[in-house]
Amino acid sequence: MTGTPGRRGTLAAVSAVLPWVLRAAWAVLPVVAGPASEDALDGRSRAVQVVASLGLWGIWAAGVLATLVPRPAGLTLLRVAAPAACGAAVVALADDAGAASLTAVVATGVAAVLALLPETGELFVNGGAYGDERRHLLRPPAAFLLGPVPVAAAVLVAAVVTGPLLLAARSWVAGTVAVVVGAPLAVVLARALHSLTQRWVVFVPAGLVLKDHLALLDPVLLRRHLVTSFGPAPAESDALDLTARAPGLALEVRLREPVPLAQVSPGRRGSETRSPDALRFTPTRPGAVLAEAERRRLVRA
Repeated sequence: MTGTPGRRGTLAAVSAVLPWVLRAAWAVLPVVAGPASEDALDGRSRAVQVVASLGLWGIWAAGVLATLVPRPAGLTLLRVAAPAACGAAVVALADDAGAASLTAVVATGVAAVLALLPETGELFVNGGAYGDERRHLLRPPAAFLLGPVPVAAAVLVAAVVTGPLLLAARSWVAGTVAVVVGAPLAVVLARALHSLTQRWVVFVPAGLVLKDHLALLDPVLLRRHLVTSFGPAPAESDALDLTARAPGLALEVRLREPVPLAQVSPGRRGSETRSPDALRFTPTRPGAVLAEAERRRLVRA
């Protein structure tokens, strides 16, 4: 399967417009969601208002910087902060169903949707690409998406904000405990979530690299002269499964000769040495991966 000129043109148009749409959606948040935040903080002590406001402005500024200079770390920030902002707006709407709260829900919801788009992920991971390489994110396992990832993001936000807010409210003991416990917990969770932005299929001049700590002990280079076919994996594919049980369309690469690799053993420590002549994986944007493979002549039009 290969891309058509029309499809390639559409992909290029999306790639050109998306950064500006994302920047605009994040930049206007203080204007469209700020009033709801002020209403939510009304009645709180001055210290709590100041700490909360400084935190919101700090996160907003970090998000603006992330959209201006896309990097994998910025992707982690946006994919935690934007849904958290939307969740906070929904809570505020439940407490006060006014126009300001509704506007905040819509604005933060748009920002969250944009942050979670596969195209956004590709934009940010390629911000740190070297030379003539093109990175494509791999889709997380279904089990991660249904539980650990949203829970980890929610706990990360709670770990960051709870301590400072309690201290601002003069709950000294509880606030101190929350900071002492929350700071290291936030670091651990942030690293775990960030690791999901480090799972790639990478096109390089020499061929194709698979980098996935969930499936492989070390990255594996599939040299271009060894690739005989590259396309959607058949339902009954016998290729080595490196999808990590991720949902969505898997792609299959077949090779002229086996390539040694160390596959992480699911549910067990260590890895197994294998030498497959075919393997399959699940990118977040399989169509874009195939289009890039065609552009680099890994597949024939």
